[in-house]
Amino acid sequence: MKMTKLAATLAATMIAAGPTLADTLHFPSLSYRTGPFAAGGIPFADGYSDYLTLINERDGGIGGVPIRQTECETAYNTERGVECYQSIRDDNPLVLQPLSTGITYQLIPRTMEDGIPMHTMGYGRTSAVNGEVFNWTFNYPANYWDGASVIINYLLDENDGSLEGKKIALLYHNSAYGREPIPTLTRLGESHGYELVTIGVDSPGQEQGSQWLQIRRERPDYVVMWGWGVMNPTAIQEAANIRFPMENFIGVWWSGSQQDVRPVGAGAHGYKALAMHGTGTDYPIYADMQQYVIDTGKYAGTGDEVGTVLYSRGMYAAMLAVEAAKKAQEIHGVAAITPAMMRDGMANLEITEELMAELGLPNFGPAFSVACENHGGSGAAMIQQWDAEAGEWNLITDWISPDRDLIMEMAMDDSLAYAAENDITPACLN
Repeated sequence: MKMTKLAATLAATMIAAGPTLADTLHFPSLSYRTGPFAAGGIPFADGYSDYLTLINERDGGIGGVPIRQTECETAYNTERGVECYQSIRDDNPLVLQPLSTGITYQLIPRTMEDGIPMHTMGYGRTSAVNGEVFNWTFNYPANYWDGASVIINYLLDENDGSLEGKKIALLYHNSAYGREPIPTLTRLGESHGYELVTIGVDSPGQEQGSQWLQIRRERPDYVVMWGWGVMNPTAIQEAANIRFPMENFIGVWWSGSQQDVRPVGAGAHGYKALAMHGTGTDYPIYADMQQYVIDTGKYAGTGDEVGTVLYSRGMYAAMLAVEAAKKAQEIHGVAAITPAMMRDGMANLEITEELMAELGLPNFGPAFSVACENHGGSGAAMIQQWDAEAGEWNLITDWISPDRDLIMEMAMDDSLAYAAENDITPACLN
C-alpha cells in the first residue's frame, strides 16, 4: 500500500522537472446516474470515482501525477454516449469506460481513428478480444461469450457432465448487449445436446408477462438471464410468481447486484448469478478507503453503496485502469503519459495474485495477463447465490474457466469479418 520504487523515482523526476507538476492524468467517466438504468449506473460510477480519489489522496496520484476526473452523463443512451465522447476526445482522455454495449459499438471505430484506448470490462463487442484487429479496445478480464460458457460449464458440473436433453431458456434484453451470448449458447447447445430457447424483452423491461407465460409453456430446466436495470428485478419477481425454482435461474454478472434482488424480498432467495470479482468490504483496501475517502467526505454519491456488487465493479475497473497507467509509465519512463502510452500499458498489463494482495484486494479477481492476441484476460468467473434472509451474496464456486478454444475460434471469425468489412489489416501495435 506504500508508494512503489517506480512511483518514487517518477515523482522525484517530476519534482526536478518543475513545470510538469501541473500535468494531470485525465480519467473520464461516462456515467448514467439518470434514466431507467440509473440504479445500476450510480454504484458503478461511485466505485470508479472513489478508487481514483483514493489514489490521489493516499498516493498523490500515479507516479506523482494527480488524477483528474470528469464525468459525462449518458443516461445509458447511445447517442448521448457518442456526444460525451466528442466532448472529451480532445482533452487527453487516458481510457474510456463506455458502460454500454451500444455505445461501445459506436465508439470502436472512433477510438481507433483518434488513438484513444477503451476498456469494456465484461461487456461490449466480444470479438474485441482479438487485439490484432481491435488494437485500441480491451475487454479483460472476461467477456460475454466467456460468461455464457462459464454458466454452461457450471451446469455441466451440476448435471454429472451431461446436459443432453435439457432445455435452457435465455431471457435477454432485446439489444446488442442482450443478444451477445446467443451465438455461444447456440454453439454450446450443439456440442452438449441441450435445446436453447431465446426470449427477448424490450427495453427497459418492466413488461414481461408474455415472456413468463412462454417460460411456463416451455418448462425449461434452466433460465439464463442477460438483463439490466429494471428488467432484472421484474424477471426475478415473475419467476417467483410462477414458482420457478430460483436455484435454476442464473443471471449474467450484470444481473447479479443488490439492486436486482432486494426489491423481490424473500422471493429472490436462491437466485444465482455470475461473479467476475468478489464483493463486500472484507478486503484490506477498505480500511484505506474509509480513512482517505469516506471519513473525509470525499466520496462520490451518497456513500451508501460502498461494498455492494456494482460499487465493487466500478472500483475494480478503476484499479485496472490505474495499474495499466503504472505499466505505461514503466514502459515509457515518463509519468505524464499520453493515451497512446496508456494503450501500451493496457496491452502489457499483468495482474497477479501477489499484486492483488499488495493492492489490498487478495482473491478479489482472477490472475490474468494481456497480450496482442488476447485483450480479454482469463475469462474465468464464479457463481454467486443470493441469501435473502441474510441480505447478501455468497460465492458458491471457485473460479470456473470457459471453453476458451471455442471462444477464441468464434472471436477470430467475427473479428476477421469486421476487419474485412472495415478495410483493416490485422496486426499488433508495437
